[in-house]
Amino acid sequence: MAVSSSKHDTAHLHGIVDMGSNGIRFSISTLQPPTSRIMPTLYQHRAAISLYDAQYSASGTGQAIPEDIIKAVCSAFQDFQRTCNDFGVPSINITVLATEATRTALNSEDFRSRIKHAVGWDVTLLPKEEEGRIGALGVASSLPSVSGLVMDLGGGSTQLSWLIKNSDGAEIRMPEGGAVSMPYGAAAMSRRLAEAQRDGKVQGLRQEVKDAVRAAYASLNVPAELKKVAKRDGGFTLYLSGGGFRGWGYVLMSQHRVQPYPVSVINGFSASRSAFLDTGAIQSAAVASLEDSDSASIFRVSERRAGQVPAVAFLVNALAETLPEIKEVRFCQGGVREGYLFTKLPAEIRSQHPLVVATEPFDLANTSGAIRRLLLSALPPRLEHGSQDMYSEVFNPDLLEAFANLIYFHSSHSKDLQSSSALRSTTSGILAGVHGVLHENRALLALLLCQRWGGSVPPTDDRFKSALEDVLGQPWTLWWINYLGSVAALIAGVFPAGVTEKNAHRLCLRAEWVDGKKDKQVYLQAAFGSDVSSDGFAEYVHGIEKVGKRKRWVGGRDGVGYKVAVTVSSGRV
Repeated sequence: MAVSSSKHDTAHLHGIVDMGSNGIRFSISTLQPPTSRIMPTLYQHRAAISLYDAQYSASGTGQAIPEDIIKAVCSAFQDFQRTCNDFGVPSINITVLATEATRTALNSEDFRSRIKHAVGWDVTLLPKEEEGRIGALGVASSLPSVSGLVMDLGGGSTQLSWLIKNSDGAEIRMPEGGAVSMPYGAAAMSRRLAEAQRDGKVQGLRQEVKDAVRAAYASLNVPAELKKVAKRDGGFTLYLSGGGFRGWGYVLMSQHRVQPYPVSVINGFSASRSAFLDTGAIQSAAVASLEDSDSASIFRVSERRAGQVPAVAFLVNALAETLPEIKEVRFCQGGVREGYLFTKLPAEIRSQHPLVVATEPFDLANTSGAIRRLLLSALPPRLEHGSQDMYSEVFNPDLLEAFANLIYFHSSHSKDLQSSSALRSTTSGILAGVHGVLHENRALLALLLCQRWGGSVPPTDDRFKSALEDVLGQPWTLWWINYLGSVAALIAGVFPAGVTEKNAHRLCLRAEWVDGKKDKQVYLQAAFGSDVSSDGFAEYVHGIEKVGKRKRWVGGRDGVGYKVAVTVSSGRV
């Protein structure tokens, strides 16, 4: 979310330095209610200083962190200290966290004391297990719910763990020891792989990595309940974080079946097992981006990240041969910074749904609950079989709450802009920067909001809309989006300033199934209050009925959808 530091109580500001192996990340975030769950970022900067590379000469021999690198790091810290002063971050809320490259440096103590002398801040060295624990909490902060295995691939090391965070989010479970750390980060693996190729010991390195991963998994004591779910669902979900895996994820994005892929942020992106393990295709794409000057570079994949792809592929192949069956992978932006901030939040805050938290400030009339109930009343009861009516799982209460919070937001826009602005609200608009949202939910909410404003977009947005629809990939879901979006237009028309106790009588909705000539139909009853003329809302009623016309079904006349009949009356239904 775009926020201004002047609107926040400085007591809630936190300055975090994540001093990793590949770079140093400086950030300022606010944990001020009511948006503390999504940990809005007010400032962020990355200093491209690789402490790992600095410790290895061209021959691969380890060395102390050089003087010029120490000076550059201290200078970057001093810049950030000035920024913290500008924002008014309390000194007690500034934390410096260091990981593998600082932990193992030959001159680690001197390096940390130089930083202390430059800015007066202590450097907290995270033990291997604690680094994995905080990294896992970063993953927990990145999604509404998590259940599966977790890997964090940094520059110098990688951590393996498991994590269970139910949809209510109140309880987060992980191994008592946090995580198992292995010295196979992206930069470290690149160096080790180059040495093994030079010395003809690639097979030996592969066996070493496989043995380490196998032993790490065995030591985690994965709960029986997690194994049971994995067996039922056809494998574990593997949650991936860290720069090395993010680079892999962006290459996967560039090769996705939906092109151009409409969501640019990596957090919440998912890939199938087969796509994740297609190391040949991913390496080819990365090599092409490096070698072919006519080929467009891959978004968010630097030359350095592209150069590390073979090493990551080596690790991925080892994972495929040693870890239990993986059903899918889910990429997460959360790391040490997000995990540390997440530890500051009480359980009741961690349990909140990110989309609801992010959209609540836009519910100015505090009526989203009543609107959500109206939307739910427009959905007919679940049928006993078939996937075409699985809307209760797709359109869950949290998603509908977020939708209800935003159905008035674009009212101030001109009619030319409303549907397009709503369509892009979750990817480059008001919700683009919200932390903790799945790509599927970004697509779902954007399409709902677009349809709430009629669903028609200019040619410049046609392709983008189709791409969002393809991300969901479920025709029945798309039809229900069109239906609910049209119902929302009716609700907003009847209640232009929101639903209150005084005006709630204006509209009641009830939906049910009726038998048609061939298939079931949706029968929606709309009862208007005695002081309201239903004629004034005929356009909205007709809009709902149009969704049920065969020519407007998803895929056309031979596609999927239901006929919709709407009856209008006075009084309650």
